[in-house]
Amino acid sequence: MIRKKIRIGDLLVEQKLISQAQLEDALADQKKTGRKLGRILIEHGYVAENLILEVLSRQLNIPFVDLLHYKFKPEVIKLLPEVQARRFRAIALARSEDSLMVGMADPTDIFGFDELSRILQLPLRLAVVRESDLLSTLDNVYRKTDEITEFAGRLSTELHASDVDLQALVSDADVSDAPVVKLLQSVFEDAVQVNASDIHIEPEEKMVRIRLRVDGILQEQVVDEANIAAAVVSRLKLIAGLDISEKRLPQDGRFTVNVKAHNVDVRISTMPMQNGESVVMRLLDQTRGTFELEELGMPPRIRSAYEHVLKHPHGMVLVTGPTGSGKTTTLYAGLRLLNTPETKIITVEDPVEYRLSRVNQVQVNADIGLTFSRVLRSALRQDPDIVLVGEIRDEETAEIAVRAAMTGHLVLSTLHTNNAISTINRLLDMNIRSYLLASALNAVIAQRLVRRVCIGCAQDTVIGAEKMAYIRAIGGDQAAWNGFKRGIGCSRCNFTGYHGRVGIYELLLIDHELARILGRGDSNEFTDAAAKSPGYFTLAQAALEAATNGITTIEEVMRITAEVDTDTPAESRAVNGILEVPDRPQETH
Repeated sequence: MIRKKIRIGDLLVEQKLISQAQLEDALADQKKTGRKLGRILIEHGYVAENLILEVLSRQLNIPFVDLLHYKFKPEVIKLLPEVQARRFRAIALARSEDSLMVGMADPTDIFGFDELSRILQLPLRLAVVRESDLLSTLDNVYRKTDEITEFAGRLSTELHASDVDLQALVSDADVSDAPVVKLLQSVFEDAVQVNASDIHIEPEEKMVRIRLRVDGILQEQVVDEANIAAAVVSRLKLIAGLDISEKRLPQDGRFTVNVKAHNVDVRISTMPMQNGESVVMRLLDQTRGTFELEELGMPPRIRSAYEHVLKHPHGMVLVTGPTGSGKTTTLYAGLRLLNTPETKIITVEDPVEYRLSRVNQVQVNADIGLTFSRVLRSALRQDPDIVLVGEIRDEETAEIAVRAAMTGHLVLSTLHTNNAISTINRLLDMNIRSYLLASALNAVIAQRLVRRVCIGCAQDTVIGAEKMAYIRAIGGDQAAWNGFKRGIGCSRCNFTGYHGRVGIYELLLIDHELARILGRGDSNEFTDAAAKSPGYFTLAQAALEAATNGITTIEEVMRITAEVDTDTPAESRAVNGILEVPDRPQETH
């Protein structure tokens, strides 16, 4: 393509971009230093770099490529090794079926062109690029990823040293331990098969109860051999690295177990009871990963609002509800939306339930003083954009979280409250100033999990007069309530009529008006205004909406309503669907 030497100095003089004297001065400098003539002319200020690139582009009839805005393809860049790219000031840009485009800072370098042709074994199409941009681009596109991958491969055998393979345990167990291990294998396999969230092992005087929590409801199996309890507990303690000699105090631990190609994270808790030690294991199937927002079952109006508040650069978003209501799942579904290379995310949890790449996750350990407040205070010095606090448990953590939300961070966290509106009073009870809360809080989501009607045996059902009165107390006296379904029971749902669970959500957005009322510190006024805010639906109303769509049953609606408001009569729920809250003295500041 280029078979003759082009004298860039003569070209610039010919086009009157530099004088002959300037060229001779630059040539003298080149003779002393050995540097390229074009770079010397630029550094002396005789000619701009862009003008030299334009001259070369016209003279050689090749394009100029602006590397700052070029979309590189990693598979093309790797065709040219980094050593040669830096040596010849070149970069591979685009490949076609019969040629390769290569950008060079000095396309007049015939020796470099010939060497690149020999290395790449392809016909080359040249482009001229700005040298300063090329050098910075080479630093960005040639990373040490291959070396890192190689080192990680050498250590891969150590990464899963804590995982437990039940099948291997069975084959390696002693004759005396084999029955215990086989029992545990069967229990875990059964739990994974029915998608259980917890395993309970409860010793009694003459039996052992093994109960699995499926869709929020415990399913029981009784084992008559009471004498196996101690051996089972001891084996679980060994797997979790707990003290098998300590039987008088509760212990907590965790381990990972491989069951039927599922990688299950197990949190184990032991507690001394009258007839031995009770064991409860919380199961989290890491193979399934985290949920997308679309998979949570949020109504479109709730999901779009949730996505909107998550995109705020700062402020606080709280998810509330009892233990096991899916709060962390909702937060992590939001984190998946926010988890981009441009965003620094730090989580502070107890324990870390989901593992996400690119997210910096910290496990709280109160035994060594690694508390929520201490980790959160340190996390804010790690330059995060988003901070997830597993739970706001105390006044200090609440204070730090609120101030972090006011100083340019998006803070996500959970609280244990009955509904969205009562969350405000909980924070005020933690001595958070109302005007600070008004400035920091963006939204509160309260949620519950209800059992989903089994699609294998779902049938239309007629609601009796008593339940219909209950429905009208929650949702008003509509002309017709229909669409209710119930499962009659089948093998798919183990004859329970339910299969799986779905979230029910109550969203409270803190708009300008609510923030103004909250800032005054009058909880009664805020409660009334929040209940009447546009688009606000209570949990009971959200559950009723799901029932009318055939997703859940009216019995589940009644259960959710009882959880949210056990003391308020139905007539009061028909008005606002919330708990009345006590008066609070107005705060001054």
